[in-house]
Amino acid sequence: MTDTDVLTAWLRLWHAPGVGPGILSGLIERFGGPLQALSAPTQALREAGLGDDALSFLDRHAQPKGVLDDLEWAEAPGHHILTPEDPRFPPLLREVSPGILYVTGDPALLSEPQLAMVGSRHPTPGGAETARAFAAHLSRTGLVITSGLALGIDAAAHQGALDAGGATIAVVATGPDRIYPALNRDLAHRIAEQGALVTEYPTGTPARPGHFPRRNRIISGLSLGTLVVEAALNSGSLITARNAAEQGREVFAIPGSIHNPVARGCHRLIRQGAKLVETADDVLEELAELLRPHTLDQSPSTTPSTTTQALESEMDSEHQALLDAMGYDPVTVDRLVSRTGLTVAAVSSMLLIMELRGQVVSLSGGRYVRHQPEP
Repeated sequence: MTDTDVLTAWLRLWHAPGVGPGILSGLIERFGGPLQALSAPTQALREAGLGDDALSFLDRHAQPKGVLDDLEWAEAPGHHILTPEDPRFPPLLREVSPGILYVTGDPALLSEPQLAMVGSRHPTPGGAETARAFAAHLSRTGLVITSGLALGIDAAAHQGALDAGGATIAVVATGPDRIYPALNRDLAHRIAEQGALVTEYPTGTPARPGHFPRRNRIISGLSLGTLVVEAALNSGSLITARNAAEQGREVFAIPGSIHNPVARGCHRLIRQGAKLVETADDVLEELAELLRPHTLDQSPSTTPSTTTQALESEMDSEHQALLDAMGYDPVTVDRLVSRTGLTVAAVSSMLLIMELRGQVVSLSGGRYVRHQPEP
């Protein structure tokens, strides 16, 4: 049998109605491989969990169109189909969801240490900037930033990693030949060039509501931990966080204002035991033991929040101008607006980021002061 024959057998099983990661794993464990499963007696397949629709599908002599479409898709450069027996299949995901992956981009990234970053599709401006800042800092340490290509926090996390020259993985809820949402088409192309797009869904599969929880399980399953930036109480990001906890992975949450409705999901996670995150170092410290087997660069020149000087060198010009305008005495937002010419919204957003980075400290009366590290 050729490699194509084996892959075709995997895909034939994967396309059968009702077959997901659990049933697929059971079939392989019971029969020893996809070719053996396809040649097994009907009763044995029924006992392995296949229903009438799946049995009828597998009994056809003609190759299903969906399988042929998948094989044709995989012939294009940069397109890969990973089965659970493929050495490139990510080990962490194999532990929890050994299905079939369709990858556009670099499949080797799937086995690199990853941090999932998820949150609201309708974040505050400060929340989106927080996601970009954290993703940029953490990607510079060597972590791959993994998210779901959704609008809002997901997109900001991908962009932060890309803009910092890091790698990012987008797990999508459609077939590999479709992009959802369409507004993120350009972002998806950047991710394919600098990272990877991943899905369990075959070619031609549209976005459906029921696909997103399964997508979320892959996001958390690929990652050492999940960081929730902003999330309402009914957010799908909380599903990803719950999946991470069930999979034995770390869960992190960034707190926000008690008046911010898209911070309440994070507050709930913290009450339930998620690690409260104020700086990127809070994430790295928690993952330190898990990262030891990998070659994560933790040198002082690349570790976020190690020193004020290191952080300042990574800021854009507006952040640096704001820090310079602050001086070393307590100052109000209005005074900073006057000194910099920036808007109140821009100054408030940047102060939030700088506070999370440990660069400034908020005082009573709405004043801020530059943080002075202990000698």
